[in-house]
Amino acid sequence: MNDRNEALALDRADPIAALREQFTLAPETIYLDGNSLGVPPRASAARAQAVIGGEWGEGLIRSWNTAGWFAMPRRLGNKLAPLIGAAEDEVVVTDTISINLFKALSAALRLANARDSKRRVIVSERSNFPSDLYIAQGLIEQLDRGYELRLVDDPSELPAAIRDDVAVAMITHVNYRTGEMHDMRALTEHIHAQGALALWDLAHSAGAVPVDLNGANADYAVGCTYKYLNGGPGSPGFVWVPKRHQDAFSQPLSGWWGHKSPFEMNPVYRPDNGVGRFLCGTQPIISMALVECGLDVFLQTDMQAIRRKSLALTDLFIELVETRCKEFPLTLVTPREHAQRGSHVSFEHPHGYEVMQALIARGVIGDYREPHVLRFGFTPLYLRYADVWDAVETLRDVLATESWRKPEFAARGAVT
Repeated sequence: MNDRNEALALDRADPIAALREQFTLAPETIYLDGNSLGVPPRASAARAQAVIGGEWGEGLIRSWNTAGWFAMPRRLGNKLAPLIGAAEDEVVVTDTISINLFKALSAALRLANARDSKRRVIVSERSNFPSDLYIAQGLIEQLDRGYELRLVDDPSELPAAIRDDVAVAMITHVNYRTGEMHDMRALTEHIHAQGALALWDLAHSAGAVPVDLNGANADYAVGCTYKYLNGGPGSPGFVWVPKRHQDAFSQPLSGWWGHKSPFEMNPVYRPDNGVGRFLCGTQPIISMALVECGLDVFLQTDMQAIRRKSLALTDLFIELVETRCKEFPLTLVTPREHAQRGSHVSFEHPHGYEVMQALIARGVIGDYREPHVLRFGFTPLYLRYADVWDAVETLRDVLATESWRKPEFAARGAVT
C-alpha cells in the first residue's frame, strides 16, 4: 500500500466497520492495545448506571433473584461459549484468570493422578505469561508430592517434552509477547497420545481468533474478558470444562457458590452438578454485568468475519512497517504465517520502551513488553485500516526525528 486513500477505500468496503460506532473511543486516539484492555462499549455506562441505581439502589438484596444476579455467571458463560467452541453449560464467567487457572490445573492434576499416579510433570513454555507459571509453581509447592514444572524454550520443543511422565500440558494458545499461535487441535491430539491432559489459556484468543475447544477435544481452558471481549478493567475471567470432565472436577476452592445447595447452609461441602461446581464465592455483579455489553457486540457478527479482518489489519501493519520504516532497527518477532499468528504484532527495537512512550504521547496507544518489544494489538470491532496507516506514519516520524530520546519517555511508571 502506497497511499492512505487505499486504506480509506478498505474501510468503506469493510462489512463490520459499523461496529466501531458501538464503542467509546476518542477520534484522535489510535488504540492498538485492545490485547491488554479493550475499549468500553457505549452500552457499558448505561448498564453500570442501571445496575448501581436500579438493581442495587432500588432492588437492593432482592436483585439476587429479581434481576438475575445469581444466575449471571452461568448465563454469561453460555453467551460466551460460541466464541470458543464450547457447548451450553460448559462455561462460567467468574473470578480472575489466575484463580481459574489454579482451579483447573488442580483439578487436572487430580484427574491425571487418578489415571496414573506416576505422572508428576506439568509442561509449559518459559515464554508463557508469568502469572501462569507462578500459579503452577505455587500449586506444586502446596501439593509437595514430587511434582515438577518442565519448561521449554521454543514451541518446537513441546512435542518432545510431553512424554509418558507428563500429567498436564499447560499451554497458552496465543503467546502474549510474540503473538505466535499454536495449532490447538494438533497439539491436543499429541498431548492425549502421550496420555496427558491439555489445559489451554485463551487470554489472547477469546474474541480475537476462532477457537474450537470441543472440536479440538481439549480438557480444560481459562481466559479473561477484559481484552478482546471488552468487559472492562479487571472484569471477571472464565473457565471451561467439557461435560465429560465436569463430574470429576475436584474444586480446590470449595466456596459456597459451588455448593449443590448453597442456601441450605450445610457445614459439609457438596459440589454442584455440572458447571456450577466451577464457582467459588460471591460474584462481583457490577463488573460482571458490564461483560455482557462486550459480548452483545459479538452477536452482531461472527468469529470468521473478525478473523478475516484481523489478518488483513495485521498483514497491512507488517507490510507498512517493513516498507515505510525499513531504515530503522525494527525486527519482527510475530509469525508471518496466518495459521501461526494471533491478533497482535510485535517488533523489537533497542529502545522499545522509549519508542512506545513517544507513540503514546502522540495518541498511538500500544504497549511494551520486556525485552525491547513494541506490541500492537488489532481489535477488528473498532479498528480501521486508516488507523493502521496513520499509526505507522506516526511510528516513522517518531523514529526519524528521534523524539523518543526525550528524557520523559525513559521514565517508567508502576505499569509498563
